[in-house]
Amino acid sequence: MIFLTALPLFWIMISASRGGHWGAWMPSSISAFEGTCVSIPCRFDFPDELRPAVVHGVWYFNSPYPKNYPPVVFKSRTQVVHESFQGRSRLLGDLGLRNCTLLLSNLSPELGGKYYFRGDLGGYNQYTFSEHSVLDIINTPSIVVPPEVVAGTEVEVSCMVPDNCPELHPELSWLGHEGLGEPAVLGRLREDEGTWVQVSLLHFVPTREANGHRLGCQASFPNTSLQFEGYASLNVKYPPVIVEVNSSVEAIEGSHVSLLCGADSNPPPLLTWMRDGAVLQEAVAESLSLELDEVTPAEDGVYACLAENAYGQDNRTVELSVMYAPWKPTVNGTVVAVEGETVSILCSTQSNPDPIITIFKEKQILATVIYESELQLELPAVTPEDDGEYWCVAENQYGQRATAFNLSVEFAPVILLESHCAAARDTVQCLCVVKANPEPTVAFELPSRNVTVNETEREFVYSERSGLLLSSILTLRGQAQAPPRVICTSRNLYGTKSLELPFQGAHRLMWAKIGPVGAVVAFAILIAIVCYITQTRRKKNVTESPSFSAGDTPPVLFSSDFRISGAPEKYESERRLGSERRLLGLRGEPPELDLSYSHSDLGKRPTKDSYTLTEELAEYAEIRVK
Repeated sequence: MIFLTALPLFWIMISASRGGHWGAWMPSSISAFEGTCVSIPCRFDFPDELRPAVVHGVWYFNSPYPKNYPPVVFKSRTQVVHESFQGRSRLLGDLGLRNCTLLLSNLSPELGGKYYFRGDLGGYNQYTFSEHSVLDIINTPSIVVPPEVVAGTEVEVSCMVPDNCPELHPELSWLGHEGLGEPAVLGRLREDEGTWVQVSLLHFVPTREANGHRLGCQASFPNTSLQFEGYASLNVKYPPVIVEVNSSVEAIEGSHVSLLCGADSNPPPLLTWMRDGAVLQEAVAESLSLELDEVTPAEDGVYACLAENAYGQDNRTVELSVMYAPWKPTVNGTVVAVEGETVSILCSTQSNPDPIITIFKEKQILATVIYESELQLELPAVTPEDDGEYWCVAENQYGQRATAFNLSVEFAPVILLESHCAAARDTVQCLCVVKANPEPTVAFELPSRNVTVNETEREFVYSERSGLLLSSILTLRGQAQAPPRVICTSRNLYGTKSLELPFQGAHRLMWAKIGPVGAVVAFAILIAIVCYITQTRRKKNVTESPSFSAGDTPPVLFSSDFRISGAPEKYESERRLGSERRLLGLRGEPPELDLSYSHSDLGKRPTKDSYTLTEELAEYAEIRVK
């Protein structure tokens, strides 16, 4: 049974292949605005040997096979159509001329779909064409924007609407195009598949500010209330522009610093923080922050933010200034110089802001500079007084640092005036104080005895150095006779200096030379002279004072005048005992001489223990009475 049903179809296909072919042409797709109409152009063909008296045709909706009972859009034989198409469909073409153009009016969304045509030549000569047209019911115009819109480059934007309704033709206008350009309407254009469109063009040069701009197109139909609008947002590509970055930043050492960089671009940029050509941080983002914890002076400098994309790049720099206290100053220059030379000393440091640098010696400012990183000290023709410790001090509002340095001035020996000799009983001590650098050698010469004693002979010479001063003491014992001449000679690699040492208080040495017995004899002679003068004056009836004034006889200094510091009572009693022994003719031993005092004690001569002749006579008289 199935075979018998399929047989007629088979013969139809055979006959068609023998005499020609069945075929149809229509646009694969067509569109129209809701509420308007659309004309679907259509042509068909059949084998020439088929010579039908009348040609009929049927339009189906969404299916080409009658056995599926698809909705009938139009049927030329009976005019019976589906209820959805009643009053909406009619044939514009002449089927006898093989024109199957269909007109649909009062379009609504449910009419959108596939439309198939079936040729009916009578009998078994019926054929449903596989070619079909897809109807799209729209309610917005189509705005066509180029795939890439670049700022600064002219672009063309078009608005296209279908114009396939012979009864209604649209009119186009642009919305939101102010500042972009004036539109140009090209009019009605025929497409490749025989459909028609209305096109309006808009030419303009976009800017970065146009990115995201909403551009609209309006299609209206005269004498109707039909009006349709469509919009498109412009995606303008443009290179980055850095819009946010720190200005110059000042930070205290050890603090936290955040550097921010933000850029505007489309597409988003690659942001990079760099310093001295090294990449510190990067990311594809609209903003990027560089975090610096506990900044140090090493991080002071210029930082660059670079923003780039496929359309260009931009960069900005920001200077980070790390504020910190001065570093410990460094001193470069001469530290050893010969007397008379020029000395140049450079003191330098590093800080932010630049410091105040001062060089001083013993609290005396020698040089200073404000807001500089180094200070040059010039000392022309240095002298021994320039020798010593110096300080270089650098300071700003964040702190202070200092460095000490020593300047050593080398010079020939100088024998100071405080050098002298002094005698006590049968001992002579000579002090020679020499100022020199480097340390000199000291020798004592006794020309009258053709003897030279140097400092290596510890039995006779004691030396002590303090700073630039060298004090040497020569001790000669058993010098009961007249003290010898003593010459102090000092030398170093810069020269030699000699000085004959003077004896201090030479008029007092008389008593030290004659000893205690001689002193008693001398006193007896003086007493005899006094008595003689007294008797002579009485004979002449001249009233005279029986005593001497303090200024008649110079003071006499005994060996006991060399007192040991710190024990005045002991030596006071010994001095008085010695005086009494001398007046009574008794032989007494002088106190021992203390040689342990330093050179600073030399030259300090006691005066309170000196006895005048009048005082000793008074003591002698008092003893006699007792």
